[in-house]
Amino acid sequence: MSRSTILLMRGAVGVTFGLLALAWPGLTILTLIGIFAGYALLDGIITLWLGLTSTPTEERPWAPTLRGMLGIVAGIFTFLWPSLTTLALLLVIAAWAVMTGVLEIIAAFILRQVIADERHLALSGILSVAFGLLLFAFPALGLLGIAWALAAYAVASGIVLIALGLRLRRPARVQG
Repeated sequence: MSRSTILLMRGAVGVTFGLLALAWPGLTILTLIGIFAGYALLDGIITLWLGLTSTPTEERPWAPTLRGMLGIVAGIFTFLWPSLTTLALLLVIAAWAVMTGVLEIIAAFILRQVIADERHLALSGILSVAFGLLLFAFPALGLLGIAWALAAYAVASGIVLIALGLRLRRPARVQG
């Protein structure tokens, strides 16, 4: 199979995935959560096994054992309550945005004697706080935004790959 055909196929898969993600954003988020749950569970099992089978001379075998158990619990929790896991992730992002925004605003006030145009740092902080508060107020829109961003990326990337695949099918111009 030629490279151009492979690129065309990759592009078509990207565009198809992106359009499906646009059509069913809720299913897109649940699928991503399911993939995370599977990863956390499998990673936890493997890490737990490594922790339990470590030799007595190895230092801190409790750390991988504990990490493995945490991964298993996270994976099972995510499988059992995917919507709660999704909401929790969104709330963590919202809290992070608010806290980092507040800290940027404080830093702007502290640094106003040291740097010029500290307003940019304050504005960045204000935008971060506003983003976090919007996520707290409208969590469903935040999740929808994540799905739409993933979909837009997949469609755009797919179109670029299709264009490249088509370009590679044309004979190259000889430069002289």
